[in-house]
Amino acid sequence: MSQPAAAPTPLLAQRLVFDGKQQVRLEATALPVPQAGEVRIASEYSLMSTGTENIVFNRLFDAGTGWDNWVKYPFFPGYSLVGRIDAVGPDVTAFTIGQRVTARKPHGSHHLARTDEIVAVPERLDPKLAAWFALAKITYGGCRVAEFHVGDSALVIGAGPIGQMSLRWAFASGVRDLIVVDALESRLQLARAGGATITIAAPIEQAKERIQAALGGRLPRVVIDTTGNAAVFAHATTLAADRGRIVIVGDTGSPTNQHLTGDVLGRGLSIVAAHDTHWPGNPESIVGMCFDLALSGRFPLDGLNTHSFKPAAAAEAYHIANTKRGETMGILFDWT
Repeated sequence: MSQPAAAPTPLLAQRLVFDGKQQVRLEATALPVPQAGEVRIASEYSLMSTGTENIVFNRLFDAGTGWDNWVKYPFFPGYSLVGRIDAVGPDVTAFTIGQRVTARKPHGSHHLARTDEIVAVPERLDPKLAAWFALAKITYGGCRVAEFHVGDSALVIGAGPIGQMSLRWAFASGVRDLIVVDALESRLQLARAGGATITIAAPIEQAKERIQAALGGRLPRVVIDTTGNAAVFAHATTLAADRGRIVIVGDTGSPTNQHLTGDVLGRGLSIVAAHDTHWPGNPESIVGMCFDLALSGRFPLDGLNTHSFKPAAAAEAYHIANTKRGETMGILFDWT
């Protein structure tokens, strides 16, 4: 008598998981099937958001903060993924199988996404560069609240990934005097490639005289704190021109350690914060604009990626992100 046919082996996907502080692994999960209005994306690359993910990975946040409420285990890190659609659900007509798209999804090999969550990637744009889209969208908010104008002056504190995106939006907005301060010269080289006109390699508490000298004795109208370091905020308030504006983009895990100075009231400073959630809805207009600017050369992305890892080497990737800050910028997971 013939034996019954074995049940087919279910197709599997993979994803990264944090199980606790400094614990990461790659796990298998069922391959999702798109439903009405959904597509399935086969990932090509996902970009590590080193600021956010290192805060989460190392639990560098205080109890009771938004971070503490957000980070629950198992935690699925990442939110900047590029891949090609490999299946579509019923009624999907705006996107086709094989089309390259972005998605704000965690590090994983396959994801379902609604059509209003994804943005098409121009074929002329390198997908490894397109993976910066999420950080570009996040920092666009800082550009909006800074209210830049042609000929403006701005200081960006920190030349990490958020700082790199922030200064590029300032450059694309017509800022004439664009200063970037970071202690690491390797990061300042990338800042100059992105449009910075003045770079200062120093801790921010030692940079004021050099900033003023570069601007002929003036201070910049806008100061953008991208660091997520609570101690930096007080220094930022001393570096904006009278009636200037302080923009907070980097989100600290210890907000109670951020302090005002007498400059705020004494010199009439404005303090505004920008978060990705302030501009909800379809991301196409912002991400699409970033891609158009990148292809035109007005939002340079070349050179920002410094490392690439297969997902199985995730522990090594996070170790390097934590221990070799001066050598890293864009850290990609390669799902191809």
